[in-house]
Amino acid sequence: MGNASSSRTKRAVVVDDSPLQCAVWRRFLEDRYGDRVSVETYTDPEEAVRHLSPDVDIVLLDWEMPGMNGRDVLEEARKRRVNLKRVIITSAHPAEELHEEFDGTGCLAVIEKAEPEQQAAFMMILDSIMRR
Repeated sequence: MGNASSSRTKRAVVVDDSPLQCAVWRRFLEDRYGDRVSVETYTDPEEAVRHLSPDVDIVLLDWEMPGMNGRDVLEEARKRRVNLKRVIITSAHPAEELHEEFDGTGCLAVIEKAEPEQQAAFMMILDSIMRR
């Protein structure tokens, strides 16, 4: 008993200043969700914000980037009416530090990239969004 929204292609936006990390996220999302996802990657956060809109299903957003950091991009996303419950902040910083910085912003989650327990939670979040 699926609904129409679960059959449409989901729009995923990855914003990370590392081309390698963007490629890793793209490959992961495409391998896991196949033709159910359309992945856009941006290494320039200023370019990325120009492409943010309310139709984004998931945003994977790196915290630390030159020029605009993840917090700045998050604020621009809010101005562009992106549902902040679709934004996941990623970082190599410890989870406690991420929570201190982003709790209260309205984003869906903060994920420490290198922490296995965080990765498991991340998978559950992504799978839930992709089923909607």
